[in-house]
Amino acid sequence: MALPPAIEKGIEKTDAFLAKYPNLTQYERLKEIEEKTGQPKAFFFLAFCLLFTSLVYVIGGAKLISDLVSFVYPAYMSFKAIDTNSPTDDKQWLTYWVVFGFTSIVEQCAGFLVAWIPFYFFLKIGFFTWLYHPKFMGAGIIYTQVLRPALLPYLGKTAPEKKSS
Repeated sequence: MALPPAIEKGIEKTDAFLAKYPNLTQYERLKEIEEKTGQPKAFFFLAFCLLFTSLVYVIGGAKLISDLVSFVYPAYMSFKAIDTNSPTDDKQWLTYWVVFGFTSIVEQCAGFLVAWIPFYFFLKIGFFTWLYHPKFMGAGIIYTQVLRPALLPYLGKTAPEKKSS
């Protein structure tokens, strides 16, 4: 039975991802399973991802998943940014961590409200993804439009003044 073209395209993209990171995705083992069963290795990879995500959800709930989404990828990218010569990515990730810290403090202080917000952790995942996604760069927006104007008057001078000649 032939699969729909959209599914075939998704399988090809997943296979390309698996081949790009062979150690992380256990590419050789997936290839063996594909040969034995005749099913695409992408199906087994996605099944494993679903099983792993379900296990994490059972162990820690939506809070753990939202905390992992808001921490793991940004920490990885910050680690990579440290080793580059570009100050642009350093600024992006430093800004993200400032906003992350602020929202974590607000969330902790207003924890009693979390129970009253429907789908709070799914909204949190969307918010943090928006903060760090390269297309949106939401952390920069939150910092420049909310945090900086609110906190700058209390911090005094942040940059040394330039001497006039």
